[in-house]
Amino acid sequence: MKNIFLTGAMSVLMLTACKKENTVVEKSLDQQKIEFAQRQLEIEQQKLAIEKEKMAYETQKKVDSIAERKQAIAAAPKPQVIRETKTVYVNNTPRQNSSSGSNSGNTQGSNQGTTQKQGMSQAAKGTIIGTVGGAAAGAIINKKNRGLGAVVGGVVGGATGYTIGRAGDRKSGRVQPRN
Repeated sequence: MKNIFLTGAMSVLMLTACKKENTVVEKSLDQQKIEFAQRQLEIEQQKLAIEKEKMAYETQKKVDSIAERKQAIAAAPKPQVIRETKTVYVNNTPRQNSSSGSNSGNTQGSNQGTTQKQGMSQAAKGTIIGTVGGAAAGAIINKKNRGLGAVVGGVVGGATGYTIGRAGDRKSGRVQPRN
């Protein structure tokens, strides 16, 4: 009976000892949760302070840029108003000379040189486009000998493109029409 009583007393002591440690562990876990929450709060406060500094910096930057613009506008010279105008009339019509027949060929050549516009003519553009398109079409159409088809298509397309472009040049006045 003494052994049973001794065993019971020991088990009661052991159980109470274990419960005390659990409460200590629970208290320390609660303390860790509180400390973690405090750290999170401090981090959020630091983030807020950083955001406030950023906003203050951006506001100052805007104020500085406005001040710089005002200084630049004040320092810039004011534009001068031109009150006098001069009108120049240019006669672009071709001149007709009544000289002999041998000189008329030379004057027409120089006349075309003065009225000729800069850049690629429509005839040249038409020739290029027609040649490339014709060569592609000829190569596609002639399946037995694609090289020959491309050559024939390029020649036919180039001639057609040149003819159409030359007519456009005549209409625009780049080339004198036939008489």
